[in-house]
Amino acid sequence: MTPSAQTSRRVLLSGLGGLGLSGALSACASTAPSAPVLAASRPRFLAPAPLAPLRLDARLITRTTVCLRPFRAAGPRIEVEPVGDKRVVHNYGHGGSGWSLSWGSAAIAAAYAMQGGTREVAVIGCGAIGITTAITLQRAGAKVTIYASERLPESRSARASGMWTPDSRIADADRVDGGFPTLWERMARLSWARHQTYVGLPGEPVSFLDRYILADAAGPPKPAAAPRPETGRKEIRFAIYPNVLGDIVPYSRQLTPDEHPFPVASARRMTQMQFNVADLAERLTTEFLREGGRIETRTFHAPAELATLPQPVIVNCTGYGARALFGDDSVVPVRGQIAWLPPQPEVRYSLYYNGVSVIPRPDGVGVQGLRGGDMLGYGDDDETPDRADAEAAIARAASLFT
Repeated sequence: MTPSAQTSRRVLLSGLGGLGLSGALSACASTAPSAPVLAASRPRFLAPAPLAPLRLDARLITRTTVCLRPFRAAGPRIEVEPVGDKRVVHNYGHGGSGWSLSWGSAAIAAAYAMQGGTREVAVIGCGAIGITTAITLQRAGAKVTIYASERLPESRSARASGMWTPDSRIADADRVDGGFPTLWERMARLSWARHQTYVGLPGEPVSFLDRYILADAAGPPKPAAAPRPETGRKEIRFAIYPNVLGDIVPYSRQLTPDEHPFPVASARRMTQMQFNVADLAERLTTEFLREGGRIETRTFHAPAELATLPQPVIVNCTGYGARALFGDDSVVPVRGQIAWLPPQPEVRYSLYYNGVSVIPRPDGVGVQGLRGGDMLGYGDDDETPDRADAEAAIARAASLFT
């Protein structure tokens, strides 16, 4: 696969096909010369396999969610800082890669927290990073309490698309240090391996689905036209690492016209890891509580308030909230919106077309407008749903089925 194809996969969020096989059994002739030749046949594999159509109708919208991804130009902050008599381990700033990098990031942060033999640890925040860090600490032998103002289903992590996107707005390629690519690869590989322990479980907390990248013109798909950039806004050269995980991530393949039913000139199919966020959130919370963890409702407004906690070590997993709590202005919001339609259990594929990503999950079909590329929503902290934008995205994707 070419670097440009893998890059498109990530940027576009970065289809039908399958392997075909047909044939007939050789006929057996009777010993009698006049006997007719009898031909036996066997069922054929279907290529392409039938795909259920998506019901893309704005009148079916059940909810619209908005998430603020916590982008840091230097990449996630995973380091130790003394705050009063506490040792604080920061673990935040993963951009659009929170779920994707959660377990790898947790492993690194937990190792820092356990230095010196500490066994009493507090975790602040109960999103994807917080809950995976807490479980990782438990499995390392720590007694863990999570302090959070919201449980996981109410956190910003619950509003994520749920796709494996380990380098989505993860850093500014011009601002990272020389060791970041290696750190990123370690987080990605650890997370990829741990996520797969949830594949095949009831409720499908993690699964693999085919994804189809569709375009009206032949050749590699291009990002949809972006709105005019705001005056004076710096364009970020987001760090992407398209070839680093090529030995573990499935490759994509360009399809021929007879391998898919979509009315487009170009179709590429890939197999992508996907998270059923609702089920995964419940499963992880249950695991944490079952292994002796505690969750307390608590809101912190300043670092000095950490002194009131009994644990000597605190892991800060507050995501975008770290901007206000620790005054970290390096955390920049990147707004993302998803319109949700009723679930379609019969749909077992996702797609990208005309600046729209459609992601079927057990809890609903998510439709996300992506016109504008990775700079879309950069610096925007407005979490108010935009109904007009949601309807426009659904209409663009609906043209595939009308």
